[in-house]
Amino acid sequence: YELRQYETAKWVSTVIRGETQKEAMRQGFWKLFHYIQGKNEKEMKIDMTVPVTCLIKSGCADFKVSFFVPFEHQDSPPQPTDSDVFIEERKAAAVFVRSFGGFASPEKYAEEAEVLARTLRNRGQPFHEDFFYTAGYDSPFKLFNRHNEVWYFKK
Repeated sequence: YELRQYETAKWVSTVIRGETQKEAMRQGFWKLFHYIQGKNEKEMKIDMTVPVTCLIKSGCADFKVSFFVPFEHQDSPPQPTDSDVFIEERKAAAVFVRSFGGFASPEKYAEEAEVLARTLRNRGQPFHEDFFYTAGYDSPFKLFNRHNEVWYFKK
């Protein structure tokens, strides 16, 4: 694993409730994709960025799917016109990251998160155990050298 320091940044997000993680990711992706395609108050097209993250909270059936807002729009991202889509500011944070390849399923993300959690516990690293993020970096059409991550926030 690695420890990264992320600066405060804005993300465009949506929360999908009561679906499987796979279905929540699909629905969330399309809501956010419509936002960057111009479903915002400026009717502005915005470049797709990576990663696409999904917040997983233990014992919770809500999934927050997010796109990173490109640097040129960080100061004033266009407001979404879909009431289910919102801009959020994530505070600066230290994040433990485990990277892995292949096509990531919800099961694979959970497995990798468990490996990371176990490693952090064994090394006495304090972290927020009640949630983690999945991070995907590749289009579904990329077949090789795929990059995925799981993130736990340092306490």
